[in-house]
Amino acid sequence: MLAVWITTLFLLNAARGREVCYKRLGCFSDSPPWSGIPGRKMAGLPSSPDAVNTNFLLYTRDNMVKYQKISATNPSTIKASNFRAHRKTRFIIHGHLAGADLPWIKSICRFMFHSEDVNCILTDWRGGSSGLYTDAVNNVRIVGAELEYLVNFLEKDYGYSPANIHFIGHSLGAHVAGEAGRRKPGIGRITGLDPAGPLFQYTPTMVRLDPSDAKFVDIIHTHAGHLFFDFAPGILQTCGHLDFYPNGGKKMPGCHQLRVPPATRDINDLMRDATIFGGCHHSRSHEFYFASILYPTGFLAYPCDSYEDFKKGICFPCPQEGCPMMGHYADRFPEKLKRVDQKYFLNTAADEPFATWRQKVFIKLSGVKKTRGDINLVYYDTQGNSKEYEVASGDLTQDDVYTEYLDVEINPKNTTKIEFLWNKAIFSLLWARLGAGTVDIIHGADGHRSTFCGRGTVAYGDPQVLTPC
Repeated sequence: MLAVWITTLFLLNAARGREVCYKRLGCFSDSPPWSGIPGRKMAGLPSSPDAVNTNFLLYTRDNMVKYQKISATNPSTIKASNFRAHRKTRFIIHGHLAGADLPWIKSICRFMFHSEDVNCILTDWRGGSSGLYTDAVNNVRIVGAELEYLVNFLEKDYGYSPANIHFIGHSLGAHVAGEAGRRKPGIGRITGLDPAGPLFQYTPTMVRLDPSDAKFVDIIHTHAGHLFFDFAPGILQTCGHLDFYPNGGKKMPGCHQLRVPPATRDINDLMRDATIFGGCHHSRSHEFYFASILYPTGFLAYPCDSYEDFKKGICFPCPQEGCPMMGHYADRFPEKLKRVDQKYFLNTAADEPFATWRQKVFIKLSGVKKTRGDINLVYYDTQGNSKEYEVASGDLTQDDVYTEYLDVEINPKNTTKIEFLWNKAIFSLLWARLGAGTVDIIHGADGHRSTFCGRGTVAYGDPQVLTPC
């Protein structure tokens, strides 16, 4: 009988889990949902606050290059700093193995200073994120508690409203932001940049970033999938009010890392390798974000059920209420809080600054009755840049209309000229001539239609300047 009681007590204690407490930050346990549930079988407690060593490094327009270290445990550092209570405050939070990521964090602050006067605070928790992935996952809660502690201090001593705070977290940093928001109600905004998937995907909302963690939560997915099947470190499920899936959210154009089949089932080894071999896709989320600061209209995203529907043009153009801009200005979308789990899709360019403007083009040909080749449009801007896009290839017939959706890297507001260009197939007639009878362009942002005429025909390889009809 005694053995039965001992076994029962052991099982009850195991179910309750272990707990560790810290004077400033409170207690942390490894009871469910923090461990021992589907998708989160790991068991562990966070490291001590001293070991995690969370530091808050302030940048402002007054100190754009050299940070000022501030701390709620040493209030004089805040008083002596350039922190100003009348400004909005944006916290930038890195993820696992973030040593190489710190330059982008400094860059994102400087990009912000081009357009706004803010307190930009780098949340440096490398002491808790540089080891095993599973340890870093446990330490997310410590950093979230440190953020809560600082926000509480600013609210109490400076009258600073949590509504003026924006957490921007990459990978595990997104869940740090979620934990801080869960602990501190009223945070204005959280942006998750490809939030980490392993040990968070399809777990209870208490564990991961979700729409209840701030007044507005927006997500950019760039390497979403399943770690053991797709070798992808990002979360696939929606976890915000607006979830953006650029290029489908899984693989990014311009990233050419070798796809290495997992040689292990160990999550720590897989996450380390995913950082090495898939880092480009994962990093695109923050690259898109700071490009959006300078090119806001170039990241317009369309509400759609799937990426396949988006590519087919089913969700084109923007609906009457408009489309949100992925990235820095997503909070300007009037319908952002209409519901949670809203999916938005867009395509980006392969190279910086990644911005594109989606258009639907219709080309009606004139000239030879039938030939083979390809037809293209070439766009020019005020800086002398040009980009060429194929509209159709194969059999080309006079008076037929050829339609294509283009993601143009030239801002329509800066477009100075559009040319029609065609190339013949190998065995086509040398003397064949084609022209664009009319070219209609529908702009995705507002459905506005522009019509151009080609005036005659041209030989293959010769550009034909289009002019408004």
